Parts: sequence; C-alpha cells; structure tokens
Amino acid sequence: MALLLGIDTGGTYTDAVLFDPGAGADPSRIIAKAKAHTTHRSLEVGIGAAIDAVVAEAAIAPADIGLASVSTTLATNALVEGRGGRVGLVLIGMDDASVERGGLAQAIGDDPVIQIAGGHGPHGDRAAELDLAALDAGIEACGPVDGFAVVGEFAVRNPEHEVAVRDHLIARTGTPVTCGHELTAELNGPRRALTSVLNARLIGLIDDLLSATERLLAERAIAVPIMVVRGDGSLISLSMARHRPIETILSGPAASVVGARHLTDAQTALVSDIGGTTTDIAVLVDGQPTLTTEGAVVGGHRTMVRAVEMRTVGLGGDSEVGFDDSGAGTTLRLGPRRVLPVSLLATEHRDRVHGVLERQVQEWAVSEFAGAFVIRRAQPTAPEALPEVDQKLLAAIGDQPVALPDVLFTRREVVALDRLLALGLVMVSSFTPSDACHVLGRHDAWDIEAAEKAAAVFARRRDRFGNDLAPSGAALAQRVFDTVVHRSADTLLDAAFAADGRSAPDLSGHELVQSALRGAAEGAMVDIRLALRTPIVALGASASTYYPAVAERLGAPLDVPGDADVANALGAVVGQVRVTASATINRLEDGPFRVHLPDRTLDFVTLEDAAESAEIVLRDLATAQATEAGAATVETALDRADNVVELDGESFFVEASLTVTATGRPRLGDGVPGIA
Repeated sequence: MALLLGIDTGGTYTDAVLFDPGAGADPSRIIAKAKAHTTHRSLEVGIGAAIDAVVAEAAIAPADIGLASVSTTLATNALVEGRGGRVGLVLIGMDDASVERGGLAQAIGDDPVIQIAGGHGPHGDRAAELDLAALDAGIEACGPVDGFAVVGEFAVRNPEHEVAVRDHLIARTGTPVTCGHELTAELNGPRRALTSVLNARLIGLIDDLLSATERLLAERAIAVPIMVVRGDGSLISLSMARHRPIETILSGPAASVVGARHLTDAQTALVSDIGGTTTDIAVLVDGQPTLTTEGAVVGGHRTMVRAVEMRTVGLGGDSEVGFDDSGAGTTLRLGPRRVLPVSLLATEHRDRVHGVLERQVQEWAVSEFAGAFVIRRAQPTAPEALPEVDQKLLAAIGDQPVALPDVLFTRREVVALDRLLALGLVMVSSFTPSDACHVLGRHDAWDIEAAEKAAAVFARRRDRFGNDLAPSGAALAQRVFDTVVHRSADTLLDAAFAADGRSAPDLSGHELVQSALRGAAEGAMVDIRLALRTPIVALGASASTYYPAVAERLGAPLDVPGDADVANALGAVVGQVRVTASATINRLEDGPFRVHLPDRTLDFVTLEDAAESAEIVLRDLATAQATEAGAATVETALDRADNVVELDGESFFVEASLTVTATGRPRLGDGVPGIA
C-alpha cells in the first residue's frame, strides 16, 4: 500500500507526516513525522526541510509515496492580519448602498471599485444591458491590481454578465478574475462580493505555497497527485485550490479537526488547536465536526464559504504582546498580529539581537518600541509604487534585523511600517508567549538568554503613570503565560455557550462567570461554581504547555493525544473529496417552472419535469467536479427541499432547492483510491 504524505504550513512551523493507510487487518499509523520552521521569505525552504526530514526518518524511496496533501493556515492568517494583494472589485447593476452592506466596505478598504450597468432580476431575466465601455474606463482608472473580483446582481440566477466581464478582463489585463457565482449559489450580493474580494486577494499568496510544494515534490521525484484541504475538511485538487483559494481559509484548523477525530475516540468534544498565530476551536458531535450554516467568519469577515464551525481568535505562541493602560489598571494584550519570537530571531542573528537587548536593558528609560525588531520578508515587487516614506523605511531596514527604536522616529514611520507589514514586505520580531515559556523553563528550543533579556526590557516599559509593567522579566513572563491560559479558557467557554444555543456576545466575560473561574473570595457569602462538561481535545505543538492549566481552570477532562503536534498534517491525508452542486426552482407568474442551474436557466411545464432534469444535470456536474477535484471513484446523493405554503386551505409552491453531494477518496499515484 502506498504511503500518504501530509504537509501543513503554518505561521511558525511546517509539519510533515508519512501515513500508512494499512490494508486488510493492518492498522493505519503515522510512520514518521517532522517539523521545520516556516520560511516566509521563501516557503520552499521550510517545506523542503520538512519533506526531507520525514522521508529520511522513514527511510523510504520516492516511489513509496502515492499521494501528497496540503493544509495551511496562511490564508486564515493573512485575513486575520489584514494582508493580501490589491484587488479591483467590479459590481454589475449594484448601487452604492451595496458597498456599505455585509462588511464589504471594510473588506475592500482603499482598493478600487468599478460600478457598471447590467445585471439580472430575481428570475434570471436581464435587468439592463452590460456596459463594457464603463468597464474599460474603470480599468484605466483603477491602476495595477493583483486580481479582480466580479459580482453581478442576481448572478446566481443568471451568470451571463459575470462571465462576459470575466472574459473581457482576462483579455484586456491577463489578471486573475474571481466571479461570485463560481464560489456560491447563495443570494446576497454584498456578501458574495466580499467573498469574491477575499478570494482574489488570496490568489497570489496561496499560489506561492502550492507552486513551492509542486516544485519541491518534482525535484524529489515524488510524482503524485497533490490535494489541498478545504475549510470544511474535504479535499480538492491543486488546480481547484489555485482558482478558489478562499476555500482554503480555515484549511489548517479543519485538517486539525479531521486529525483529532482520527487520533482520538472522542465523539463529543471541544477541539482546540493552538498555533503560532491563532487558536481555532471546533465542536465534535457524534464524531463529526459541526459545519457553519451561514459561512465562515475569519478576521471579522462573514464569508459565504462552507467550513467547519470554527471560533478563530488571534491568540497563539507568536502573538504580539502589548499592553493597555487606558482603564483602571494595566492589562496585557495578546495579538491579533503574529510576530517572530525574539528567542527564535536570535538563533539566526545572535550577535545583533543580543547587542541591541544588552544596550536597551541598561538604558535609563526604554522606548515604547524597545525589545522589538523589524526584518525584511522579501524585496518589494514595485518599490517605485510605494510612498516615499515607505521606501525610505524599507531602505533603512536593509537585509539584517533592525531595532524598531532605530527606525521609528515619528508617527509617519509607524504608519509606514503598518503598510509594509500589510503588504507582507517586512515582519516584526518582539516578545511573545513563546518567549515567555523560554523564560519560565517551559520551552527550550530557541535562545533562552535572548528571551530573558527581551522580557527584562519589556518589563521596564512604562505605563501612563510612569510605573514599570512588571518588577522583573520573570514576573512579566508569568503574566503572559497566565493571560494565554485565561484567554484560552474564555474562548473555549464562548464556543461551548454558542454550541448550547446561548448566543449573547462575550458570555465568558460576565461578572458571574469570571467570579466562578476565580473561585470564591475569602469570607464571600456566595460560592459560584462553573465547570465545562465537554472534554477538551487540545492540539498543537504548545498544547501540552498551556492546556493542563486551561483544563484545570475549567474543571474539564483533557485529552492531548499522541502526535497532537502534527494533527493538521495527519488530517490533510485522511479526509476525502466532497463537492456539491445546487439549483433552485421557482415559478414565473402563471408561467413555467424555471430551473436556475449554476451555468444556465431552463423552463419546464411541470415541477416534476423541472426537478428531474435538474437532478440529472446536478449529478453529472457534481460527478465531474469531484473527478476534477481528484476523486478516484464518486458516489452522489440528492437532497431536495420544497417550500410550499398553505393559504386559505390551498397549497402554493414557492421554491424548491436541490443539492447533489458527490464524495470519493482521492486518486493515488497509480490511479487507485486512497484509504476508506
């Protein structure tokens, strides 16, 4: 039986596993696993190191591998951190108010919006002629972009104008184009536009990852199909993931849930995966992850992407540590921005990092940026397009880490740094929870001395009253650790409350809940108690560091399974292909039944004729899409729901929805299915 290679590229680590699916009575098992640092300057370095390490550990030949599958948190992290390419949004037949709805204005930001006449009505009839001349004028005005998102009014009822605009844009600019009807069959134009914008913004980033993986496998003579994990835990082919990268948001977390189910016997559990940038929490019920019914929320954006119901917060081992003293006291702030731990930076730039920290720890008063560094991620592709202050800052940074106080002198430089960070051109290194764990002796993989010096410097930052943040670096590190535990517990509680149907925001922050978590005060008349009844399955390299304290705080059973550190990579290879194709049927007034298929509309005299025809088309379409997605054999299932209302004793047909789901195991290198 061929081995399966799973790869997970996260914000800090790239993991790899070789999985033996077993045959007959032989058990499936991980036969080798490895970790390497994710190298953001060149993803190939980290991915290649992880692949080489796992192949060497298993002592196998390239021909022994039958499939490679990739999961990643890069898309999720980019949206959480507000990174991605510049996008041009083309709205067809939609007014200014549409831009303000559904979070679209926030998502598009300062990127250009082109509004042109066209679009269709709710029955798919053309509402106005398409104005391609206005499109050409908009292209000239918007300047260079990394991709276009095209959304037309009621395009899910008739995609004619979206397709025409897509073809025109490609012919005119050669730039990647995302059409709203390709991503979802749901109504709600603004949310379709938001999802399309985010998809277009992620194309370049995900293509870098997939291209790197493709090249590395080819160089190692590993000639196998490559799959990618979607946000719902299913698998799609490399080519489909390139075109629809938005579906890889929550890819890593979804893979972790699939991996957790494989590693444990848990039927009902809260699965919490703590990584470098985010903590992702999902709910297992009857052994299956719950899926979102309204679309995944990432980085504050409600998309239309089908995904595991996931609560994602910017809390991880590499979360930036800050503080807030605007209230009665000073509180630590963690994330949402991911930074490079100082202890990790020092492993590659020891002399420079230690020199700066030793100087700062001796200063009478430390800067608000003390203990932080900035390092270039990549050369800008078009430095002349950057504002002058950004170019000067980029030049000042150079090719080696630079202390932030040495390059940030005014508010203009601070704003410029934020822009460079958003473009992915630079990365900040500062004190993180991972550094705190080095100080406390809970972690020792990197430079402990650098972590201790960074903690000492950070502890000497002053609040608005002129007081040091902490009496020592060790005291600061303990506060950071306790804050991670506290926030992790609160996030788990909020996920559990939501699963119980209690949807009020921030229930974990309620005074009674916090009182229960702290325990009764001395002499208190009321002892308030709270316990999480559902077991916690904790995943991630640092799960065993934080989650015993989290589980104790919540009074919950805890399972940190063996191989919890590579659950994402395992989940990447034990999933299956699953795609859906949907159609709706409504009736024109005193007229035919109209079927709205993904690519066209058809009219029929009777409802059953319409439904029968729709089912045939959808089964063929879903089967073709599953095959394109990499399935070896395909099974289909139909779900039909008729919306009929009773009025004055009579039944009136409103609408019917049909969805065909096609599933199958991915093809291996020899063309046979993978594990069952």
